[in-house]
Amino acid sequence: MVDLKGQYLKISNEINEAIQEVIDSTTFINGPRVKQFAQNLESYVGVKHVIPCANGTDALQVAFMALNLKPGDEVIVPCFTYVATAEVIALLGLVPVLVDVDSKTFQIDTTAFESAITAKTKAVVPVHLFGQCADMETILSICKQHNIYVVEDTAQAIGANYTLNGEVRGAGTMGHFGTTSFFPSKNLGCYGDGGAIFTNDDDLAEKARMICNHGQKKKYYHSVVGVNSRLDTVQAAILDVKLKYLDEYSAARQQVANRYDEAFANHPALEIPYRDLKSTHVFHQYTLKIHDLNRDALKQHLADNGIPSMVYYPVPLNEQEAYKGVGNFPVTDDLCTRVLSLPMSTELTIDQQQKVIETLLNFA
Repeated sequence: MVDLKGQYLKISNEINEAIQEVIDSTTFINGPRVKQFAQNLESYVGVKHVIPCANGTDALQVAFMALNLKPGDEVIVPCFTYVATAEVIALLGLVPVLVDVDSKTFQIDTTAFESAITAKTKAVVPVHLFGQCADMETILSICKQHNIYVVEDTAQAIGANYTLNGEVRGAGTMGHFGTTSFFPSKNLGCYGDGGAIFTNDDDLAEKARMICNHGQKKKYYHSVVGVNSRLDTVQAAILDVKLKYLDEYSAARQQVANRYDEAFANHPALEIPYRDLKSTHVFHQYTLKIHDLNRDALKQHLADNGIPSMVYYPVPLNEQEAYKGVGNFPVTDDLCTRVLSLPMSTELTIDQQQKVIETLLNFA
C-alpha cells in the first residue's frame, strides 16, 4: 500500500548523511537531533511543546497518565478505530466507553458522544481517522461545558489543518493533548517505531516529559510513576529530514485522491470519501464505501490483478473479545462491511493510479 523504498531512494543521500552523523557522534539516546526534530515539529504543527516518545501507543498512554485519571474513570472513544485507542485506556484501569461514528466522515458522532457523558466521564479521544480532522469545534464546546479532557489521536492526520472558530489549527494542537505515531507507513514515518505528544500546556508538557523518562525531571529523583519511552536519535534524524517533505507528501496524496474522486464520483456503487470543509484531508488512506457490490470479491479481484487494498477495520471494537461494548453501533457495523482502502502513496505513478481505476471499474 505504501512504497517506502521509492520514497527513501528520492532522499537517500540526506537520510544516509543524517544517520551517519548520529553514528559518528555516538549520541544514540537523547542526542541533539531529538531536540532539533522536536523543535522543528513544534514549528510545523503550530504547538508549544512536542514530547517525542517510543511509539504512538505510548504517546496515548503517557497523555492519560499525565492527566491523573483514576481507575474507573470513563474515557469516550469512537468504536470505528484501531485498537490502540482503547487499549491504553483499559491498560490504565480506565473504562473505554464506545460510541458510534458519523456515516459520512467516519469520525466520532458528536451527538452519540454527548449522549454517552456521565458523571464518570473524564476524557474523550477524537480520532482523526484516515487523514481528516474530527468535528473539533463541536467536541471542544461539549467538553468545555462538561469539564472533559480532550486527547486527539492524530496518528493518521499529521499535517492536516482544521479551521476552529475562524483560526487555522494543526491536527493534534486543539485538545489538552495530541498524540501521533511515526510508524513507517504513516504520512510522516520513521524506519522503525516512534511517536510524539503535543500540548500547549506548560504543566502538562513537563509532566509528560517526566513520565516518558521514568518519572524524573532530575536524574535519580523520581517525582511520579513513569515509563521508559523515548524516540532514539537515529529515528529523530530520519524524521527531521522527512519533515521537510511532509507538505510535498501531503500534496501528492491529495492529487491521487482527486484523481480517484474524479474516476469514481458518479458510480452508483462507489461512495468517495467525504471532505469536511473545516478540515484539510491528508489522505493517510483513501477509503471508499462499497454499495450493492460484494466488497470482499472486489478486494480479491484487485489482488488477482496485482493491486493491494485493505479493509480498515474488518472487526469493530465492540465485537473484539477484549473490548466488547454495551449498546448498538449501527454505523460502525455497517462500515466494517463496506469500507475498502485503495493504494495511496507519495510515489504512486499516474500509470499505477490508472491501473487501480480501470481494474476497479472493470469489476464494478
